[in-house]
Amino acid sequence: MKKLIGVDIGGSHISAAQVQLQNRTAEICDFHEDDVDTFDSAESIVSAWTAVIKKAVGESRDFEVGIAMPGPYNYEKGISLIKDQGKMASLYQLSVKALLSESLRISPTQIAFTNDAEAFLAGESMAGAGRDFQSSIGITLGTGLGSAIKVHDVIKDGKLWTAPFRDGIAEDYLGTAWFRSYALEQFGIKISGVKNLFDEVVDSTISKQIFETFGRALGEFLFPYLIRLHSEGVVLGGKISLAADHYLPATQYFLESMGYFVPIKVSELGEKSALIGSCLPFSSK
Repeated sequence: MKKLIGVDIGGSHISAAQVQLQNRTAEICDFHEDDVDTFDSAESIVSAWTAVIKKAVGESRDFEVGIAMPGPYNYEKGISLIKDQGKMASLYQLSVKALLSESLRISPTQIAFTNDAEAFLAGESMAGAGRDFQSSIGITLGTGLGSAIKVHDVIKDGKLWTAPFRDGIAEDYLGTAWFRSYALEQFGIKISGVKNLFDEVVDSTISKQIFETFGRALGEFLFPYLIRLHSEGVVLGGKISLAADHYLPATQYFLESMGYFVPIKVSELGEKSALIGSCLPFSSK
């Protein structure tokens, strides 16, 4: 039986681990991670990714690699379509699948790519916070806004970050950049991220107001999609989900005021969810 290696690749980071899937459970061992300069050459990026993956593989020569990767991507062919973000620009239109298969000395058929938001929701749906939902929406809140939609056994990238919302798009209101700009414009406070709202120098009444404003925006954003998709629940991930206790009450209050009562659960698996979800294409063969 081939060893399964789950990989989660971000704009400047990679993590990899051995994944064991059994029914509705998953175990992870031999976890490794590293920072990667994705502004570097294609050769350097692939080499850095390979080094971390090989650590997780160990001595085995018979393994399959599932990779959770942010878009845009041709996931089936493993071709990068990331162009205007600076990061990974040197990989644009290259077959990362072919480069990695050569570097790892395995067949391209032993590598599968999955959208990172899809992998997150797939992992949580199998063994985490989303296991009880037949239909759900997965949202990752961080530097950007990731989204995936689950209807029974099908999970697809929601691509909701560009969805029209208020006087812009969803990502304008549901990410780290919003917290920075709102704190500065409304209260004259400079913060680098959500964690700064817990600093002693920040008045707790101000941080409370910022979180409540964010929570309401999240509810407003989710509402039409929950109605349209008949979703049974929402699964939240990403760094901003760690502060969910401070804004989810406002989200729930808004949704309940609109007559929609839906459980919103925070990721149980954390960074493990994408590692697990990235391996599921092999388990369904």
